[in-house]
Amino acid sequence: MDSQEFTTKHEQIIRYIEDLDIGTRISVRKIAQALEVSEGTAYRAIKDAENRGIVSTKERTGTVRIEKKQRQHIDKLTFEEIANLVDGEVLGGEAGLHKTLNKFVIGAMQLEAMIRYIEPGNLLIVGNRNKAHESALTLGAGVLITGGFEATPEVKKLADELELPIIRCSYDTFTVATLINRAIYDRMIKKQIILVGDIVRDDIPAVTLRGYQTVEDFMNCVEETNHNRFPVVDDANRPIGMITTKDVIGAAADLKIDKLMTRNPLTVTAQTSIATAGHMMVWEGIELLPVIDDKRKLIGVISRKDVLKAMQEIQVQPQNGETFEDQIGSSFEEARDDQGKLYFRTQITAQMSNQVGNLSEGILSSMIAQVANRTVKDLRKGDLLIDSSSAYYLAPIEIDSVVDLVPTVIESSRRFCKIEVEVFSGGKRVVKSMVTARLFDPS
Repeated sequence: MDSQEFTTKHEQIIRYIEDLDIGTRISVRKIAQALEVSEGTAYRAIKDAENRGIVSTKERTGTVRIEKKQRQHIDKLTFEEIANLVDGEVLGGEAGLHKTLNKFVIGAMQLEAMIRYIEPGNLLIVGNRNKAHESALTLGAGVLITGGFEATPEVKKLADELELPIIRCSYDTFTVATLINRAIYDRMIKKQIILVGDIVRDDIPAVTLRGYQTVEDFMNCVEETNHNRFPVVDDANRPIGMITTKDVIGAAADLKIDKLMTRNPLTVTAQTSIATAGHMMVWEGIELLPVIDDKRKLIGVISRKDVLKAMQEIQVQPQNGETFEDQIGSSFEEARDDQGKLYFRTQITAQMSNQVGNLSEGILSSMIAQVANRTVKDLRKGDLLIDSSSAYYLAPIEIDSVVDLVPTVIESSRRFCKIEVEVFSGGKRVVKSMVTARLFDPS
């Protein structure tokens, strides 16, 4: 079988799997028989489908068709994640562990009242109440039994038939609800983090060159696309270099580009954060980054312009969950003194303290970094990527004290800045810090 036939059969199997109903069990033998392909081809296609997130393989359950997880549903938890979160034991309905829950209901009321609140896709958190277990499953909800209680054989059988999980854990209801709430809140914070996979255009293949192609081929690509840099890939579509117009200046038209390219290029994956990609671009002076999959094959490219646009969008998207950094930053009160100099005022709370009751050094570092960032944005557009920060502690800062952070721009260019931040408490200087950073400037 040649490579073209393999590709056709492979994609045919993927499309066949995508057309299956969610929850359908899949086996290598069944796929091979249904599409008249070898079991080896079927196996490779099923593994590819698993990498794409459209099937899932579990012990004792086998391989089943699942709904592909999208990042916009990152705040949704699956029943399997709930089971792991509460150290639970799955008593029945294991085939439905991949399903997501949209709400959880605490069964602390009479059964008749409880039923009114249960909907398909819910998770009922309840103790040793067999009727409630059965009713929830019948209504399309999963069940989490707290206190370490068992489920009846009839309920376990019903859970298997409906493919709705019934999970047992030793925690009490309050602890379980707290754990789930915290997990959902953490997911909402992660939802705000833009990844490379959110901006890379995988629907438009990146223009690439091969090492055996010539400078003339490169110049033809420049003329056709109006771009001036391209990834160079091998026969397996893995990046092996980058070639730009600067590399080919003065080179003969028939010279192979593998003699001129920059080898071993830096790459990112779809799971790399935009902030990390931006830092790599600024630090290394890179304008274009290849994006690779887990097999190091090229799936697209991102440019400095793409990253800048994404970082600007981060500033305007709705706030779904607050990190510690957000909470610290939201406590700042911006003000100006009589000479118009910008400073920031905040009060030190108990949560900001260390073990001896003074302001934590880690919290202080975060405060100084945020003040430096805001100072730069007050002067010009752009984001800071901090290179180094040093602080001299002249006196401890106690709980409940009000502090003023006063920034002074010592040096600033298009790509670099140095900022001094002084911290005052009770009119006395208590900390002096120096921050050096690079600017990720859209101009």
